[in-house]
Amino acid sequence: MFAVIRTGGKQYRVSPNDILKVEKLEAEAGSTITFTDVLAVGREGNLTIGSPVVAGATVTATVVAQDRLDTVIIFKKRRRQNSRRKNGHRQHVTVLRVGEITG
Repeated sequence: MFAVIRTGGKQYRVSPNDILKVEKLEAEAGSTITFTDVLAVGREGNLTIGSPVVAGATVTATVVAQDRLDTVIIFKKRRRQNSRRKNGHRQHVTVLRVGEITG
């Protein structure tokens, strides 16, 4: 069984017991989150696609941790100008373990 959910402006294909890193959500580690934006649900050869969401379908997940991704280096250089700039960024993410898919 799998589902396609929407969170943080992105879509994720999830199955039970998957580990998922999504955009930061306001939740404590160990708490439970319910996603109601379920775009599709699939079972043994049977696929239900919503328009835009599947009615009554939910996905529950447990928050494992609040984490940060690896550093992304932003380096800008203007040639022959002796101008360069180096900057770094670490995106905040929430690590989830998918529990139950209903619908």
